[in-house]
Amino acid sequence: MTGGAANGLPPIRHNDYSPLRPPEIGAWDPSLPVSVIIPAHGGQHRLDLTLAALAAQTYPDHLMEVIVVDDGSRPPLRLPEIAPTGTRIVTADPGGWGIAHAVNTGAALAGGDILQRLDADMVVCREHIEALARWHHLAEHLVAIGAKKFVEEPRLTPEQVHEAVRTGSLEEVFDLSKALPSSTEQTIARTDGLRASRNPYHVCTGPTVSMRRETFHAVGGIDPEVLRGEDTEFAYRLAQRGVVFIPDMAAGAVHLGLPAQRRDRQRVVRAVTPYLAHRIPLRRDLRKDRGRRWLVPYAEVVLHVGEAAQEQVREAVNAALEGSVTDVLVTLVAPWSELSRGRRPVLGDPDFELRLMREHFGHDERVRLADAVSPTPAPTPFRYTGPVSVPLGHDSLERMISAVQADRSGLLVVGLPGAGPATLERAEAVGRALLLGARDPGEVAASIEVTHGVRHGAAKEFWPSGAIDGVTGGVGDGGGDITGTPPEAAPAATAAPAGTGHARPEPRRPASGDRSAPDKPAPGDRRQGKPVSGDRNQVRPAARRSLLARLRDGLRAD
Repeated sequence: MTGGAANGLPPIRHNDYSPLRPPEIGAWDPSLPVSVIIPAHGGQHRLDLTLAALAAQTYPDHLMEVIVVDDGSRPPLRLPEIAPTGTRIVTADPGGWGIAHAVNTGAALAGGDILQRLDADMVVCREHIEALARWHHLAEHLVAIGAKKFVEEPRLTPEQVHEAVRTGSLEEVFDLSKALPSSTEQTIARTDGLRASRNPYHVCTGPTVSMRRETFHAVGGIDPEVLRGEDTEFAYRLAQRGVVFIPDMAAGAVHLGLPAQRRDRQRVVRAVTPYLAHRIPLRRDLRKDRGRRWLVPYAEVVLHVGEAAQEQVREAVNAALEGSVTDVLVTLVAPWSELSRGRRPVLGDPDFELRLMREHFGHDERVRLADAVSPTPAPTPFRYTGPVSVPLGHDSLERMISAVQADRSGLLVVGLPGAGPATLERAEAVGRALLLGARDPGEVAASIEVTHGVRHGAAKEFWPSGAIDGVTGGVGDGGGDITGTPPEAAPAATAAPAGTGHARPEPRRPASGDRSAPDKPAPGDRRQGKPVSGDRNQVRPAARRSLLARLRDGLRAD
């Protein structure tokens, strides 16, 4: 693993997938099986038309299965005469309901390497499945998005739709001149096919989207607790994992019926808002209430407390929680699970300081105690790691986040004289590095340099004047590296390769109308509180030399 290429592919900067060259439609031989998952609640006639269109696809029949998940339809849905050969209707798992629950049911039963989510009121063109699936033959970290237009549902038979799709003449049965274009497609066009979009997940809506099966399950599937906006929330978690979003207009489709927003936009927006506010921290416009506690914090502050004095740790924690960025979770890293619960001398306990610290912070929902740091902060978009001896200034974290938002860099390294470095990681950049095979801290840094850029800054840019004067390093002062390795535990290693330059500065605000503005734990991890010891999401840090030290060595070598 060098700078970010996987499977021999050229590296992708942010979401600019231009270096990828998919095969021409009709001029290649697919090999990956596709599972089309269709959640459905009623609407038998529309489903019949959807399946009729799928029965006329150019993708090989023996590589495609269709799973219709009946989400409580009354009467139950039936399999029509015209449908792909490998089509079956299953009922949603008991104990839940809704689109997300139905899709998760289908995904659990799917045997394909590619999962294609499709709504039960979509009539797709004959190349639709092929157009999206070709991207997934290139790499595993791509999410492909199909196109769609909204039409008033005409009176059509499944036979008419099947023949129109088979012959490539949808316009003969649908009056596409009166079709309503999707607002997401306007954003796609305005951002050069999402290549220039700052937050492309905003347009990854549910009616037609595909990805590798492993990608779907890696983020925990779709959250069944989100009843509106579940597709956007799911796409956000995919983004924090580091995927690349690719819209393919060759995957055309007609959506039967106008969007719900046309009927009652205000009510739709109100229904979506609380779900997204809690789960998508980048939607800062939805978190205007100061002092609130949100399900997924905007930033995580990691402090390796080691043997630091309790008062020093308290000062660092208070500084983090009382700063200008209030939407914060503090993680204190120490061997908490090694503290025995048996009889011991209370005052003469060799772990006296650590036990007091656990009692002091262990009941605060804004503070988490962890033995180690997870490989990525996702779904939290930013993670700060710094020395306990240098508390954050009131607006230090805000300044650091603003800096990486301005140039979209994936890692900010700030030198603190006498105390070591402080870093700010962007979750999507770390996620991309891990997806591309980076494991060693140096590999992670090298990958981030190529895909997002590494930015270096001086303490005076982010801390108030005089805030770090007289600071000296000491036990527990280490800032750690990308994977959470405390520098005091890290032996020497080969220097990481020097970077290839920073990301080009771009305006912080997107173009007018682009919902991909700067703006949860995955369904399996709903809490911000303290993880129990042995949490599978935690990994013991390897004993390596600090990534940041190696970065500095690499720069000196230049």
